[in-house]
Amino acid sequence: MNAPEQAVTPADIDTQMQTTLEAQRRDFMREGPVTAATRIDRIERSIDALIRYQDRICQALHSDFGCRPRQVSLLTDVVGSINTLKHSAKHLRRWMQAEKRPTLFPLNLMGGRSRIEYQPLGVVGIIAPWNFPISMVFQPMAGVLAAGNRVMVKPSEFTPATSEVIGDMIKDAYTSQEASVFTGGPEVGQAFSALAFDHLLFTGATSVARHIMAAAARNLVPVTLELGGKSPVIISRSADLEQSLERIMLGKTLNAGQICLAPDYLMVAEEQLHDVIAAAQTAVAAMYPKLLDNEQYTSVINERHYQRLRGYLADAEERGVQTIAINPANEDFSRQDGTHKIPPTLLVEPPEDAKVLEEEIFGPLLPIRTYRDIEETIDYINARPRPLGVYYFGTDAAEQEAVESRTTSGGMCINDVLMHVMQEDLPFGGVGPSGMGSYHGIEGFRRFSHAKSIYSQTRVNVAKLSGMLPPYGSTTEKTIKAQTKR
Repeated sequence: MNAPEQAVTPADIDTQMQTTLEAQRRDFMREGPVTAATRIDRIERSIDALIRYQDRICQALHSDFGCRPRQVSLLTDVVGSINTLKHSAKHLRRWMQAEKRPTLFPLNLMGGRSRIEYQPLGVVGIIAPWNFPISMVFQPMAGVLAAGNRVMVKPSEFTPATSEVIGDMIKDAYTSQEASVFTGGPEVGQAFSALAFDHLLFTGATSVARHIMAAAARNLVPVTLELGGKSPVIISRSADLEQSLERIMLGKTLNAGQICLAPDYLMVAEEQLHDVIAAAQTAVAAMYPKLLDNEQYTSVINERHYQRLRGYLADAEERGVQTIAINPANEDFSRQDGTHKIPPTLLVEPPEDAKVLEEEIFGPLLPIRTYRDIEETIDYINARPRPLGVYYFGTDAAEQEAVESRTTSGGMCINDVLMHVMQEDLPFGGVGPSGMGSYHGIEGFRRFSHAKSIYSQTRVNVAKLSGMLPPYGSTTEKTIKAQTKR
């Protein structure tokens, strides 16, 4: 008779993670310099895994969300990851090249040379969120692997089926010394964030980031934090409203607004309010003639977040805010079987202390505020924590320049939303409460590398020639005098 299996305890998982970290670091040191060919091979294995597992990925995401369109999962999580990985594989040989730097005069004339060599850090930890659980593992992995590192991954407990697939993909493509996955709840995440990585990347909520950063600080682990915040949309009087709202509502309904860069509130000229509302309704109806019984409209991830969003709506309604649910087929959302769908809902002029204006929404709710002068929009944005993105719609060059130069955000889009994050050669990251550090492209390679400064000295005895070599005398004084002149 077989003995019953013993449950795995948090202490067991902590031991496994510590053991894996040590094994990866030993293997990293044993390997020595990581060639471009090895880095490309490791990246290619991720691409192959994404292609092989694409059907399982879509099924798992649909299961975790209750309803997530296959096309959304393929476009965002699978194709988005593959594009980033391919970009890194294509360019990493150039990124790896030593960077020449100017050498101090007159050492440069004597043959002294300065350069920077980009070296792998070692072992990088990735804590991924639930909203795009595949791409938020494999997109940063592109930079981690391009830089020559090993990687340990903690996916979200909110997407257990997808996390299982991630574990199978990594195990299929890599040895445990190259890449490993650890699944579990908050206790696993807490232990993971306390590991002595060479770098830690966290994508998620600002409130959780504070704990991640505190845990990493105990081992002096450098961190990259990809957070969120309330990304505003300014719609200028010069904007094409039909085109603008089509793009805005696409960004707000994609993944049911569960995107860190989703438009969080609109700022519209007061006389255009009704036109903006009408354009939003038209745009949603064209994309989703029905919502509840539409496999192409994503569900809110779980009951907890569904109730959170319902709470924002209830709070607004208690305050007398006009809420406009865009429900083209007049479906009854009170009756749902296995999903947590909420129709795209506009909230008109909510008061400043409404929860929908105080909290990051992460769902298909969209507050609208009005302005008389564009200066009001800039002042409003600057009076609040710096957002991950700012979006400006319009053709007024002076207005656009004012928004660009006088607001600070992680990134910015002109006449669209979200699209800047898809540009592989643009760094992606936040500023202040919306994040710390960035990745994608060469910035990702450098984020996960150590820039080692190297100086090669000339054969000339520079110290003696310049009077730096004791005993100090007249040559020393001449050098000092020459260097202190204007």
